[in-house]
Amino acid sequence: MSGHSKWSTIKHKKGAADAKRGKLFARLIRGIEAAAKVGGPNPDANPTLADAIQKAREASVPKDNIERALKRASGDTGGMEYVTVYYEGYAPGGVALYVECLTDNRNRAANDVRSAFSKNGGSLAEPGAVNYLFTRTGVMLVQANGVDEDDVLIAGLDVGITDVRFEQDTYTVTTEPSDLPAVRKALEDSGLPVVSSETTMLPSVTVPIAEEGVAKQVLRLLDALEDCDDVQNVYSNFDIPDRILEAVA
Repeated sequence: MSGHSKWSTIKHKKGAADAKRGKLFARLIRGIEAAAKVGGPNPDANPTLADAIQKAREASVPKDNIERALKRASGDTGGMEYVTVYYEGYAPGGVALYVECLTDNRNRAANDVRSAFSKNGGSLAEPGAVNYLFTRTGVMLVQANGVDEDDVLIAGLDVGITDVRFEQDTYTVTTEPSDLPAVRKALEDSGLPVVSSETTMLPSVTVPIAEEGVAKQVLRLLDALEDCDDVQNVYSNFDIPDRILEAVA
């Protein structure tokens, strides 16, 4: 699991995410609307939409909210027109950040992202400065209790698993993005406990951060960006030891 993913998991366990529940729901619903408008409202024929709906379900977004988002996207009840915009930059310690915005106002998104960087010790970079460090990948977490790695491989290798790694109490399973739904179904059909699945951007290289002070600066910037209304995802390549992540949570 990437350092960013570990940080998100720790915050959730600590309960810090609860205070931002409304903002999280809004972000997930926005993702569903945008995906449905681009690729159509049928998740079986639109992998991006299927991924967005799965994320919303895992975050306990009410079913009615999801259905209303799909209706808005299909034109039944109006809805916003969103565009995807990316920003690239660096956090303290040389950590690369790739910021994905889904917005109906490019100027607002740009101003908010620029402000988050400037107020938290980061710096924006030119397009192309860091995006080459990240690859879009399907990622699943499988609960490891009572499960062998061979069980995971046997269940999903024929439908697209590219790698399985054991980390703490879970297996991290990676796939090509297009194979994610099929792999998840194969694992669940085999009775394996899939905790979560998503399409994300994984870094090809990571930046070790061993000093707690620098780690705090990096995570402060990360949280500031995620607080921006138009920011949908922030991808990063920091590698902060678990003991420091736990300490600063």
